[in-house]
Amino acid sequence: MVAVAAATAFAAAPSASGAGLHLVSSKRLDSRLTELTFQTPALSGDTGVRILTPTGYKPHGKRRYPVLYLLHGSIDDYRSWTDKGDAEHLTAGLPLIVVMPNAGNGGFYSDWYNNGAGGPPEWETYHVRQLIPWVDHHYRTIAARRGRATAGLSMGGFGAFTYPARHPDMFVAAASFSGAVNTNEYEPVGEPDESSFDAGQPYATWGPRQTEEVRWRAHNPWDLAEDLRGMSLTLRTGNGMPGGPYGGGDPVEAYVHQASLDVHERLTQLGIKHVWQDYGPGGHDWPYWQRDLKLTLPTLMAAFRKPPRAPSPFTFTAVEPAYSVYGWHVSIDRPALEFSRLEHARRSGFVLAGSGTGTVVTARLFEPRSRHSVKVGKKTVTLKADGRGRLHIVVPLGPGNQFQEYTAAAEAVGTKVFRTTVRIGSE
Repeated sequence: MVAVAAATAFAAAPSASGAGLHLVSSKRLDSRLTELTFQTPALSGDTGVRILTPTGYKPHGKRRYPVLYLLHGSIDDYRSWTDKGDAEHLTAGLPLIVVMPNAGNGGFYSDWYNNGAGGPPEWETYHVRQLIPWVDHHYRTIAARRGRATAGLSMGGFGAFTYPARHPDMFVAAASFSGAVNTNEYEPVGEPDESSFDAGQPYATWGPRQTEEVRWRAHNPWDLAEDLRGMSLTLRTGNGMPGGPYGGGDPVEAYVHQASLDVHERLTQLGIKHVWQDYGPGGHDWPYWQRDLKLTLPTLMAAFRKPPRAPSPFTFTAVEPAYSVYGWHVSIDRPALEFSRLEHARRSGFVLAGSGTGTVVTARLFEPRSRHSVKVGKKTVTLKADGRGRLHIVVPLGPGNQFQEYTAAAEAVGTKVFRTTVRIGSE
């Protein structure tokens, strides 16, 4: 079994109430805005969150509200969307809770690799596994996929797409404003690892690209674009050229323009509908992101009113050796870290792609203890569903690749991908 530091938490289900998260303080800033301070083992110090509630919100009322997780960019913090982005005014009158968490100066919404030692910081663990359940437990939220969306700018645009791509059963919509949504594109100043902004070692986030590229791609929205199927998606960006109503001539905006264009083209290639706005000349600055949020809020609210259906059957791609999605669980025994895919998963079967040997536990699709004829590749076996109506299926793929995907050694010999088809019947 491959050991994967800073990745194993991916398979764990969010706790019911945000276990591990300790509220240090709560301060009411005005009738809608509250500032919270938390402690968590996922981070090395206290961390802040600002939360906007709707006008007339009643903590013990019957009405429940959707939640927008609004994410900040590099060299900024949880206060920026209200202090600089006019989020309180822009969301006034909307039946919407807005959660604005901290993510470090350059945390990139990931659990850091830290040369194999893992976190802290573990931003994904904190945001997805702790903060979201805590918010759902303490606020009147619609605590389901249909009631959650993400949006963010720059680094936060990356976060707003990577979280839904890695956890598509948790979010119904995602929006990126000038987002660094394809880390396969290099920033003007070098590779887009900003761990040094948080006093980390160089490339602490995902490791050096030369030896750990697969970890970069494990979080990269371009590589995970197919996992975004079934959501309301928005991409807005300028091109960094001089001009525009609020100024331009910005190489950072030129970089995120190319990254955003890459994802737009990838989504188009996959046949995934999305809103795309390339507004031409413009800079990497708040007036544009305020406008982006104003233009995008109606789209997000429409997705909450009429949520797009989750894809069925669905396909999911991940690097982790164990992951859960839409009630299914996959674990793979293999020598090296690499991508795998659960393809066309549905009640009647699926395809598993990768190397080594996989174990797939279906969602709760069958009568408890019912018996089923299951064809795995060319072999047919009889399996009995467990007490929760799930089938546990061992899926041989092929000899495991010896070298981690995208390394020089793997490129020299190739990373083989085996595909095993599984068909599920009944008896």
